[in-house]
Amino acid sequence: MEIAKIAGKNGHENGALIKVKDLVKVYPTAANGVEALKGINLDVHEGEFLAIFGKSGAGKSTLINMITGIDSPDSGEVQIGGVSVHSMSDEELTRWRGRNLGVVYQFFQLLPTLTLIENITLAMDFCDTYQLAKRSERALQLLDQVGIREHAYKVPSKISGGQQQRVAIARALANDPDVIVADEPTGNLDSQTADDIYDLFSDLVSLGKTLVIVTHDQEIAERASRILEISDGRIISSRLSDTPSNGRSAGEAAPSPNLAPQRIHAAL
Repeated sequence: MEIAKIAGKNGHENGALIKVKDLVKVYPTAANGVEALKGINLDVHEGEFLAIFGKSGAGKSTLINMITGIDSPDSGEVQIGGVSVHSMSDEELTRWRGRNLGVVYQFFQLLPTLTLIENITLAMDFCDTYQLAKRSERALQLLDQVGIREHAYKVPSKISGGQQQRVAIARALANDPDVIVADEPTGNLDSQTADDIYDLFSDLVSLGKTLVIVTHDQEIAERASRILEISDGRIISSRLSDTPSNGRSAGEAAPSPNLAPQRIHAAL
């Protein structure tokens, strides 16, 4: 299977980049199964900033794992850019995900023995994107974009938690994916650092990325353009937030168009 990039709006059903259909997931237990997802239907459009909000155990992380293909549903389907995520083999899915989805984890998941720049270039090595000689240059550009280029040759243990999350975002962007998915990305960060991370996410949306985040924090969820609330494995509401379309709070400036040379997906 050739691992292709998601291309524009081609293959989008009803204009949705991500389409979740009748998704059901049951986890077996000693007594009886726990139904984590109960027939979820969801459309996410290109360039949207969607927050999936709910209490612990509501099913939001299960849903995000279905969207990324990390876990498989018992029934239903996830399509991204017209591709049925769970119809691929494990090998195909791993390579497709690396090429098309940027995943940001709550606990960063950086390799501790590699430098920051090596953590980012490894993602490009795996998918064989960008010329070999250009990968380090791109990694430095991404670290510059998230504000920590000066730490490029340190290992993760030598920087703060907030800085590690910035590296994780840079790594998620390594292969220039169209979709960024983040599971509780600020759950272990202080409030100021969390605000800084969400400013970065807002900038990505302004640059045309599609962003889906999971959070249990309603204040954080309000930074998105649309909030989907999930409870007991079901979507109970979906509404537009009062936040400006760029995801920044009132009074904050969006990134200047003059920063185009520093854009995350600039061609190298």
